[in-house]
Amino acid sequence: MTELAAEHTDVGTVHHLDDHRASRTSAAPVDLTKPSPAPAATSGEAPVVGEAVDRPDNPLADWLTLPDADVLPAWARSRASIVANVRAFGRLTWWHARYHGIRTPKYLVKTVLLAARGFFRAAAGLWPTLAAHDHSAAVKALRAQVKARPEDVELATRLQMAHYARTQTRRWRFGAAAVGVAAAATGVILAPPLLQAGIAAAVVTPLAYLGRGKETHLLDQAAPPLKVDMSAQQLNDALRAAGLLKSGSGKDDKDLPKVHCTMGPVRDGRGWAVIFDLPRGGGKTASDVLAKREVIAQELGVDEIQVIMSRVRAAKGGNAGRVSMWVADDDPYLGTPNPSPLEKAEKFSIWDAVPFGQDARGNRINVPVMWQSMFFGGLPRRGKTFTQRLLTAAGLLDAYVRHYVADGKGGADWMPMKAVAHRLVMGAEDDAIEALKAMLQELLAEMERRFALLRDLPTSVCPEGKLTPDIMVKYNLPVIFVTIDELQEYFTAMEREDREQVINDLCRVARRGPAAGFISNFASQRPDAESVPPKLREIITIRYSTQVVDRTSSDMVLGKGKAAQGADASVLSEDHKGVGVLVTGPASYVTVRADYLDGPAFAALCRKGRALREAAGQLTGDAAGDVTAAADAAGLTVPAIVSDVLEVMRHSPRMFTTDLLAGLVNLDEDVYGDFNAERLAAELEAAGVKRTSKQVKISGANGAGYQRRDIEAAVPAEVLLSVGR
Repeated sequence: MTELAAEHTDVGTVHHLDDHRASRTSAAPVDLTKPSPAPAATSGEAPVVGEAVDRPDNPLADWLTLPDADVLPAWARSRASIVANVRAFGRLTWWHARYHGIRTPKYLVKTVLLAARGFFRAAAGLWPTLAAHDHSAAVKALRAQVKARPEDVELATRLQMAHYARTQTRRWRFGAAAVGVAAAATGVILAPPLLQAGIAAAVVTPLAYLGRGKETHLLDQAAPPLKVDMSAQQLNDALRAAGLLKSGSGKDDKDLPKVHCTMGPVRDGRGWAVIFDLPRGGGKTASDVLAKREVIAQELGVDEIQVIMSRVRAAKGGNAGRVSMWVADDDPYLGTPNPSPLEKAEKFSIWDAVPFGQDARGNRINVPVMWQSMFFGGLPRRGKTFTQRLLTAAGLLDAYVRHYVADGKGGADWMPMKAVAHRLVMGAEDDAIEALKAMLQELLAEMERRFALLRDLPTSVCPEGKLTPDIMVKYNLPVIFVTIDELQEYFTAMEREDREQVINDLCRVARRGPAAGFISNFASQRPDAESVPPKLREIITIRYSTQVVDRTSSDMVLGKGKAAQGADASVLSEDHKGVGVLVTGPASYVTVRADYLDGPAFAALCRKGRALREAAGQLTGDAAGDVTAAADAAGLTVPAIVSDVLEVMRHSPRMFTTDLLAGLVNLDEDVYGDFNAERLAAELEAAGVKRTSKQVKISGANGAGYQRRDIEAAVPAEVLLSVGR
């Protein structure tokens, strides 16, 4: 699931025979891959040992023993890798075709200029031959000699005549050639266009070649769409600049320690992949490399978000000094969000891993939620709630999942859950806090009831003392999915005693609940000690953080020391909405671009989940008695103002008008931001609400308000009948 699993599946292990033999004692060799030999005979003969390839007395040992290494290169070991590289080659070819295609007119002009220069060079080079300069030097030398020795006049005359004859012959030849070229040119003019182009190319091409210079290139030097061009030397230079390799004075660079690349650097999708071992003797480990991510990125000329690094563990052929690195060509987390596969799914089993998102390379990331507890953190408006809803949404499509939901903000994000949730707490007002405390007590009682039942089951039915799919169905023990968003709203609104009690209850649910089929899914915007105590955060097994302000805040969400290991959510930017760092274990993490599931799609899944539970007889609790959800399922229309008021009054049989207005604004500020008491009364009256009393009494105080029974009376009677009211 992590980058480690996606990147290091093809790393081989090489066994060194010399080291293996040196570690042996002087006793008779033993083949550890075979059963122990029989005892020696009493005759004193040496025991007969089974044949072993690497026996010291085997002269063919070095020839017959092969290293456990892959034969094919890294890019050709899987169909997916081959397809990825072919696609990358196709994209590169298409890019070059477009790049040079639009520059064709420029290349034609440059070719003509080069051909003109080539013609000049050809003419200048042929003139000495045409003028017989090779003979002129000898003639001039004889003329000088004649002045000194008049008896050589006859010889000089003969040489002069020979020079004239040679020059005249060459002129006739070149004249005939010129006539031939003129005739050919006339024929070209009269030839078809295609033939003209071919002849022109045949003439211009050699002239342009002759006219080229050492620094002249006909084609522009196209920079391919790669921002990183990694090589082993660049990798060594970057690690040396980061202080991970020994540096020299420049005279002995050949003797400096270098990393050993067990794979690459090779192209891998839209980036470069390399697996390397740090040299021994330097005292540096793979963890030191991960801690220098930002410096290494700077030396490679990229942003740290483009550098994905992780250790290669022994299970994948690694060691404490082996690192896998993938450097993307650009930011791999930008672009159009990927829709969640759950949006079109009809059913889903919560016992399977939940589709969650994709990593930088496009690998699918699935998160197993059974036996787990989860915590989501990060800055507001970075997609934290949308991502948290993905896991809860998976439980909507399983009829044997019972949802307990609390939203401290009380907004519209979780309101569609009223169609499915066994318990739904909205907001952090006094009545909502009391409802949350009651919900936790109900969960703890159910947890103890389940443990008592599981203990009494025979081991043939319950071998590990935990919930199983068969037990779930046979004993009607659905998986319980506990979702609490905006934890900090509850903790900051509670008194100290209530806060400590709620924290202890949540810790019990997260710590002991998984064995009884409880899944915890918590989220907070401010994961500090005041908002979410460490004793609750530290027992969470799966953590996810969107962008945070610094490494300290990242460690608060993901765990102490995780930023130093490379799991740092502070490197994310405000453009990375729906992107976060997912930690699934002490040494397992991956930056994930979560799947996208918007509000309408989530509401549609809630309606689908209600239908599944009604068919399976698993619709219980608040959802079974929710009149607006029942109206939606029956295809009836309930006025929006009635539905919203019932939502705000979910935990209260009566409410003051001022509190009701505040709740409506919190629910949908765009709609109810301008409402006052008079407008609210008018809208409710138009929707069919008839108030039996305009005054209500709450905690001994009287004031203008509404009774929930008056609001419910405006709902169609058949809906009330279907929910037992």
